[in-house]
Amino acid sequence: MAEVESFALDHTAVKAPYVRAIAEESGLKGDLISNFDLRLVQPNENAIPTAGLHTIEHLLAGLLRDRLEGVIDCSPFGCRTGFHLIVWGTPSTEEVARALKSSLEEIRDNIEWEDVQGTDIFSCGNYKDHSLFSAKAWASDILADGISSNPFVREVI
Repeated sequence: MAEVESFALDHTAVKAPYVRAIAEESGLKGDLISNFDLRLVQPNENAIPTAGLHTIEHLLAGLLRDRLEGVIDCSPFGCRTGFHLIVWGTPSTEEVARALKSSLEEIRDNIEWEDVQGTDIFSCGNYKDHSLFSAKAWASDILADGISSNPFVREVI
């Protein structure tokens, strides 16, 4: 079985919240993609409840696209500590961290329920499992801790 980089990461050594570049890959035609670890809470010490994480996921899907060129996908980790962000090109961790910070500020300060996309039976596979209250509370807590551009040393942006 292929080794997965994220499973080789020492989860006891990282200091969340942070943005970490996982990999840059080149396609057959030379197209570049980057994979980022958007770690919002400390692994094995905390986890965002599914309803809040689900709402953050739906919001980041649009907010990150508004702030960062080339977003392909933003998907939650099964451990509920953050997200994978896949983008075209090779933005810096600082650029991604700034986009994440701005998105979380928008969630905390401005987002209303009507702003959350994909929350009905037709557009979501588990539409009953959302919580804007939880998403706002977690965004506030994450921002209070500060988002680092380095997973091992706190370099808050």
